Amino acid sequence: MNDDYDYEDEENLPPSKSQIKREMQALQDLGARLTTLKRDQLDQLPISAELRHAIDQFTQLKSNEAIRRQRQFIGKVMRNENADDIQQVLERFDASSLEFTKTLHQLENWRDKLLSDDANCVTAFIEEYPETDIQSLRQLIRNTKKDKENGKNTGQYRKLFRFIKDTHERHRN
Repeated sequence: MNDDYDYEDEENLPPSKSQIKREMQALQDLGARLTTLKRDQLDQLPISAELRHAIDQFTQLKSNEAIRRQRQFIGKVMRNENADDIQQVLERFDASSLEFTKTLHQLENWRDKLLSDDANCVTAFIEEYPETDIQSLRQLIRNTKKDKENGKNTGQYRKLFRFIKDTHERHRN
């Protein structure tokens, strides 16, 4: 064996061609994932105007070859983006992610607390989310409780959850 080989220099080597290709493919895959998002989700992403424009163009394409080329272009534009930040935001949208599930459970807990007879819960919610439309919140709580008492399902329970979720998303941005 050759004992002259310096193992410390291995850290200073540039990445291999295969490693570069894997990184570029990962960026292309991330870019392809971005093309499947809804408009309001895209608005929440920390992306440049150039990438947003490329994604918008992608949604208008019909030809398979044009779609393939546009995906590659999006991957190229992704090189200038912060992929880690984008990935973090995408995790919030992914229903299978741990963060998404955790957030959903927190929002469901808020709904259950708001429907309890404890008046302090409404105050706590307003303190947590100061931009809340208080009148709408109280009305939704009243309507949901009324539905429960009457044994009806007019969708108020779901509307309350949607209101809480929308308030949470506005506060997060």
